[in-house]
Amino acid sequence: MSAQVRPSGEQWTLRSGGYAATVVSVGGGLRGLTYDGREVLLGYGEDEPAHAGIGQHLFPWPNRITDGKYTFQGADQQLYLTEPARQNAIHGLTRWANWERVDDGTDAAVVEVGHRLHGQPGYPHQLDLRLSYRLADALTVTATAANIGASDAPYGYGTHPYLSVGRPIDECVLEFAANDWLEVSPERLTPIGLSPVKGSRYDFHTGRPIGALDIDNAFTGLGGGPWSVTLTDPDSGNKTVLTSDTPWLQLYTGSAIGRTALAVEPMTCPPNAFITGQDLVVLKPGESHTTTFQVSV
Repeated sequence: MSAQVRPSGEQWTLRSGGYAATVVSVGGGLRGLTYDGREVLLGYGEDEPAHAGIGQHLFPWPNRITDGKYTFQGADQQLYLTEPARQNAIHGLTRWANWERVDDGTDAAVVEVGHRLHGQPGYPHQLDLRLSYRLADALTVTATAANIGASDAPYGYGTHPYLSVGRPIDECVLEFAANDWLEVSPERLTPIGLSPVKGSRYDFHTGRPIGALDIDNAFTGLGGGPWSVTLTDPDSGNKTVLTSDTPWLQLYTGSAIGRTALAVEPMTCPPNAFITGQDLVVLKPGESHTTTFQVSV
């Protein structure tokens, strides 16, 4: 009789400089990150599946596609509606797929995993995907997609880590800089249009407490270079910082998890990019695309 399999699959732990992270084979996801025993990214139990998107990677599109319908290079496509309550296709195709470890396992501070995405209804393309996790004075995560098929492929990437400083986020100070926020419909979270951040309820250019503010929106105008989001415990001074250089960022105050951590989601494109083409990457055969983000204390 074979051994029981954990809901999140195989587990690989990497350690360096006080950090410890656990990577899992289901979705190639990150089951948790700590520093000197303190939770830096919200995790979940070894015998639990990921929930509320914790630590998941979103290939080959982040966020939502309304009705799962889009047209690419003259061909109409229909994706499975993986958010049936809102009639959307959400967060790509690989969150629940099995990934394999592809590094040699000799470096205790490195784990690399890979997955081959085959064509399927709504996305008839072939991609080789790779995730590299490296620990030093921060956790650096690099996501790469290579088009190994014979036709152009629409592509976007996002990820879903939750920043934590060990207390409810209502009591924490948030700081980040963006020019615009994306308004969405309340029922289906369908994009409506961009509005200025300055002077709005989402203006955190100067750090201030989150309070009871509910956020589940994308932001852009992030400066054209590396940007950062900082979550701070005002009593202890503990900070968790996520840095990336993607043109988009989603923030979610985590009502699904009781507002215990803040989802900070780097995205290469906004919701509905397969429909609008906005910041959509088109991978030609043989081309690849790489995205990197870091998390530190």
